[in-house]
Amino acid sequence: MTAFEKLREKMLADPAAEAEYDRLRPIYEVVGALIDARHEAGLTQVQLAERMGTRQSVIARLETARRLPSLDLVTRYAAATGKRVELVRAN
Repeated sequence: MTAFEKLREKMLADPAAEAEYDRLRPIYEVVGALIDARHEAGLTQVQLAERMGTRQSVIARLETARRLPSLDLVTRYAAATGKRVELVRAN
């Protein structure tokens, strides 16, 4: 187990921390997938911003995961990395 995993396990022992972690999980999952796509495409934030017709600061703010990005921004980001967004309907 890594040091991060140990710390996470310790922190999630607190029910309030676990609830907040669960609330934020979708945001981190989306942003993590975006960052992975950018890395797989071999792009810097500046290069990605140029492909998207925006500024590097927009990409940086998106990648900090402070809030859930719009679907439009996610699809533009994905297209700029050669990926596509696929939505799955929950039962």
